Amino acid sequence: MKLIYKNDNLHQQILKHVAIIMDGNGRWAKQNGQLRIKGHQAGIVAVQKAVKFAIKNKIQSLTLYAFSSENWNRPEIEVSALMEIFTYFLFNEIKNLNNNNIKLIIIGDMSKFKFKLQNYIKYAIRLTAHNTGLNLNIALNYGGRWDITNAMKIIAKKIKLGLLLVENINEYIVNKFISLYDQPSVDLVIRTGKECRISNFLLWQIAYSEFYFTDVFWPDFNDDVFKSAIISFNKRKRRYGNIDFNDINK
Repeated sequence: MKLIYKNDNLHQQILKHVAIIMDGNGRWAKQNGQLRIKGHQAGIVAVQKAVKFAIKNKIQSLTLYAFSSENWNRPEIEVSALMEIFTYFLFNEIKNLNNNNIKLIIIGDMSKFKFKLQNYIKYAIRLTAHNTGLNLNIALNYGGRWDITNAMKIIAKKIKLGLLLVENINEYIVNKFISLYDQPSVDLVIRTGKECRISNFLLWQIAYSEFYFTDVFWPDFNDDVFKSAIISFNKRKRRYGNIDFNDINK
């Protein structure tokens, strides 16, 4: 990966896919004496910065955790406002995304959303489907457990129809029915907002990902924070369950 910050003099690993848990909008708003919804609105600006950084640094896929399946438990007024923000983002940003050759993918259970938002999602996906630049994956009403359960349902149906034999099921087969199966594996997971947990995000896809946690709230996420995460990533040795024989002899 050609990181634009060339003076860091670090060994640069190939970084194809970054996933971000965008946390801390509400706490950012409270810290700044504003309503929680203002934090979510400020978070949109941070999304735009992250997308620009990913494009500039030739990252192939950027996955953003925008709304989890557990977020429905938040106050109704906040959920409603979030739905309006998603709709606004799709309506106002989709042409810009398309003009920048960005392919938009939405992962999660869309059935709970209102008809208007579902239509915007379908239109946005259709409009950018043939773009060849950054894969921008937005996780909406998404949960890792839902993802795996949904894959199991699809596999069960195929077995029932005689299209798949139980003895032929392996990790490769399961992976084909998991979200983002056709994109590079997630190399790096970044979580903002001081918390150090996964929150049911991409449970299957991040089995061997590296993690970077930062105290920065999502609205304050910028190029410098993204750069720090990549520098941290480049310092690590990825073994995928193996050992580094060079370390044994030290």
